[in-house]
Amino acid sequence: MAEKKVLMLVGDFVEDYEVMVPFQVLQTVEVGCDVVCPGKKAGEVVATSVHDFEGHQTYTEKPGHNFRLNATFDEVNPESYQGLIVPGGRAPEYLRLNPRVLDLVRHFAGGGKALGAICHGVQVLTAADVIRGREVTAYPAVRPEVELAGGRWVEPSPGLDNAHVDGHLVTAPAWPAQGAFMKAFLQVLQVPASV
Repeated sequence: MAEKKVLMLVGDFVEDYEVMVPFQVLQTVEVGCDVVCPGKKAGEVVATSVHDFEGHQTYTEKPGHNFRLNATFDEVNPESYQGLIVPGGRAPEYLRLNPRVLDLVRHFAGGGKALGAICHGVQVLTAADVIRGREVTAYPAVRPEVELAGGRWVEPSPGLDNAHVDGHLVTAPAWPAQGAFMKAFLQVLQVPASV
């Protein structure tokens, strides 16, 4: 059986935990993961940001780490991957403006491959028009976009720690959901949670 591979789409100021945790979990269960960013090549870095919930009306944002990309966006062949993850942070607001990003998302959505988006990553799915009629959760501020794109909103848990599965689509509201999100994504990818 060939090794399973997942593609992750990121950009500068992707949410730190939402790129770091899935990347490390996939390594742990021996699933290949190529992390790419439009306009950047393997070996270059994206800056991450750390979002936290500290009692304000919205999350706070602090500098995160630099994440080193291990693949080049322009060289990606979507046929080589069984799944796609779109993390949140601020990157999705501009990644969704890139036509090739949207085409990649449509490939995974239309092909019935594992498709995961967490937090603001759902903005890329709404822009690609792949959630019409699907049940989706995300960071609560993304709800209007989900509904305008024809998605059926699933209310996140008070702790933002739940994930929702609708067929091959896995969504979650924020980084506190990483455990639930990755468990569900691995199930959809048909990979045992432990090797």
